[in-house]
Amino acid sequence: MKVFQTLGNKALWQREKTLFLTSRMAPIGCYGKVFLWVEDFDKFNGCAVCFNTSELEEEVLKALLVCHVPTTLVVTGRFHDTYNVQIEQALKENRLLILVLQREECDKGYTARLRNQYIINQVQHIACGYINPNGSIFGLLAGLNNITHLLDKEDIRMAAEQEAKPYRWTVAEDKRLLRMFYEDMGVHAIHKAINRPYSTIYKRIKALTMNDEVLKGREFEDYVIDLFDLPNNKKLTLKEWRGDKSLPGVYPESNSAPDFVFEYAGKPFAVECKWRSHLSKDIEKELLPPERMASFHQFSTDRRMVVYLLLGIGGLPNDPDCLYFTCIDKKFSLESLHDKIIPSKECLMEKIGDLFVTAKHSNHMQEQKALYANSYKPWSTDDDALLTKLYMEGTSIEELMSLFQRNRGGIASRLRKLGLT
Repeated sequence: MKVFQTLGNKALWQREKTLFLTSRMAPIGCYGKVFLWVEDFDKFNGCAVCFNTSELEEEVLKALLVCHVPTTLVVTGRFHDTYNVQIEQALKENRLLILVLQREECDKGYTARLRNQYIINQVQHIACGYINPNGSIFGLLAGLNNITHLLDKEDIRMAAEQEAKPYRWTVAEDKRLLRMFYEDMGVHAIHKAINRPYSTIYKRIKALTMNDEVLKGREFEDYVIDLFDLPNNKKLTLKEWRGDKSLPGVYPESNSAPDFVFEYAGKPFAVECKWRSHLSKDIEKELLPPERMASFHQFSTDRRMVVYLLLGIGGLPNDPDCLYFTCIDKKFSLESLHDKIIPSKECLMEKIGDLFVTAKHSNHMQEQKALYANSYKPWSTDDDALLTKLYMEGTSIEELMSLFQRNRGGIASRLRKLGLT
């Protein structure tokens, strides 16, 4: 392994470093003792080192940042969590270093094991959470004398926590939980604020929030509705908007129907919306597996209307880099998408059979150019060099938007293209 990229305060790597290690399937009953280690960490002299590939690691990272512990986050390949509130704040305050590791050609074996071994050799101390005796981490620790085990055998055998308060959550608790959850503060901070067991907090978060993929899907649907400019398009009517709702093990038939049904000049058509960060080789199977295709064909036959796919690629769900528009029929394929690309930098005119639906992308472009003078302009080599330098120095996305006069989606897209996120 080698360091491919650094972001943040490089001086932290010169401090005395303590690596937090844990096996992936850590029981929630051990979280309390792990968070006590975070709170007792010597933040004035030391630097905590952690990964973020498991649930407990992610929560320890959040707890470290909330407690203002100088921290080094180690990732492999790419750093993706660009918009994490606590990470952005820690970078601004020079108390976070992000190391991006990359495999070398001579490396053999699993990436996680190579990463663990590389970092173990770089740190002075190791603090272990739950370590699975049958896992790969257990073998890496053999013979080391710089290890502190945060849990004893009794801790590992702990039963589920006992509910300390009545089961019913108040509205005030729910509001506080959601605010702290969306501020990326983690379950430990929520636990301290609300005095609920970690297991109960996880269940409540799951009950109150949508998972990340559902949230991105809803954002893209909102973008599509805005794109069609319904208030100003008198010929176009939104007839149906289906949300994917379910209970554990119970999925309504309507979930298999397209997201939208429109009517244009008296003729109905349906639209399925999808957003993806990139156009992968397996996009056909991923977006429309055989059972999904069959349901759309059945819907088209039963309702006597054409079903279309509106696919956003890159950028953000509410501001994609480009759009694809094609009919979902038996000829649908990845190759057919390339002929159906709609440049998002031009006025969007969707052809639906014999219908033409004018969307308001041109208006959107004008609005963005009014806010950001360089929106949709090509990036120069000098711009790329300056963007790379400033981002590596920890400049926030908001500051980059102001400096380069480009919107958030434009900055995020360019950072990805440069391999910085």
